[in-house]
Amino acid sequence: MFPFETKQPENRTALITDDGLSFTYGDISKFSETISKIIPQRCLVFCLSQNTVGSLFGYISFLSRSIVPLMLDSSLDSEFLQGLITTYHPAYLWLPDKRVNEFSTCEIVFSTYNYSLVKLEEKNSFALHPDLAMLLTTSGSTGSPKFVRISYENLKANAASISSYLCIDEQERPITTLPMWYAYGLSVINSHLIKGATILLTSKTLVEKGFWDFFKNHKASSLAGVPSTFQLLKQLKFFEMSFPSLKTLAQAGGKLNDELNRYISGYALNAGKRFFVMYGQTEATARMSYLPPEYAIKKTGSIGMPLPGCEFNLVDDHGNEIHEAGLVGELVYKGKNVSMGYSGSGDDLIKGDENRAVLFTGDLAKKDEDNFYYILGRKKRCIKLFGNRLNLDEAESLLAKISPDCACTGHDDNMVIFTSDKTKLLEIKQYISTKTGIHPSAFSVQHCDEIPKNAVGKINYSSLAVL
Repeated sequence: MFPFETKQPENRTALITDDGLSFTYGDISKFSETISKIIPQRCLVFCLSQNTVGSLFGYISFLSRSIVPLMLDSSLDSEFLQGLITTYHPAYLWLPDKRVNEFSTCEIVFSTYNYSLVKLEEKNSFALHPDLAMLLTTSGSTGSPKFVRISYENLKANAASISSYLCIDEQERPITTLPMWYAYGLSVINSHLIKGATILLTSKTLVEKGFWDFFKNHKASSLAGVPSTFQLLKQLKFFEMSFPSLKTLAQAGGKLNDELNRYISGYALNAGKRFFVMYGQTEATARMSYLPPEYAIKKTGSIGMPLPGCEFNLVDDHGNEIHEAGLVGELVYKGKNVSMGYSGSGDDLIKGDENRAVLFTGDLAKKDEDNFYYILGRKKRCIKLFGNRLNLDEAESLLAKISPDCACTGHDDNMVIFTSDKTKLLEIKQYISTKTGIHPSAFSVQHCDEIPKNAVGKINYSSLAVL
């Protein structure tokens, strides 16, 4: 029923929803059979996803029946969606019923669980490479035509590695806190379904009482999040409460500031929980490394070690490999989960594996004497200030010590710092100048009501550029 080797008992519970419904692996299998009678194999379907039964059933069925889903946010702007349809010529849309009226001239061929399958008007479809399993976005809900091409082998390798180092089995009950269209959120679902676990499926947010009622009533065993998730959890005093069923906390999707990292690591140690810090990119299907919980405090700030059977290397600007501890270079990853490459148009869907299991991450990193790796920032997020090279991500990490809500942009000889704290404009300028040893005139600090972020909590730098 799934593109990996997994066969679960049909009566085993696969999903429990926040409105009390329960679905078995057999239910998913029957749904997949129904889909296979409606949609031909090797066609492209836009899956406007959300954390609901209809969305998840559709996603699994498409994969298991050799139908290629392009995963999108269900709230994607209509104009952006139409642009993507024009670019990629999907044969069908799988979307929430509330969006069906946008396609009133098209045929609805199937509806269930508040989702509908809409057949689009005939167009010349693009050829699909036989290894192409799905397409994932790297840009959230911006409507960019650039997608990552994921193969069946990529999915299988990544899900197997994640389930291995997290020791996932059929007893696990992860609760959904991340959207399905996001590679990290999808990897949580994949790595648990292949092991026969039960997904606690909800679209509710952490600030809703219903989320926590669902969490407690159905005994969630793990919670995955991005840095903003854990910032919110601390604000909600989550770490001061008791959750006996919870065994595992997992963080990826960006660097957690060291202070909060240490706080969560201490909580996990004292509460008998496991705290995994992980690192990944959509281009590697989801994840590339993890920090074992026993090193959470000793190696604070580290992304740990590569997945089993995979490897990291560091290279300098000339492509020479760096072996010495402490030296900075671009992080290069090798593994079976490295994607086939990108697509920018429908013509790219026939392309084969362009990456050949090697990914130049674009991240600057170093390793310590024990071969634990540390991300320092993005290679392209560097500017020169009066001849001094400065990484904007490192600058944000520095500033987090005095003002946690800062974002850095700019260009050579002019770094712009945005903050939502209008009381610290001068302090921020003096602090960054002192820490970097660069004259204050190279920095400008601007107040904004709120640092713009996307749906998964990452700073939206393109929005900052127009402030």
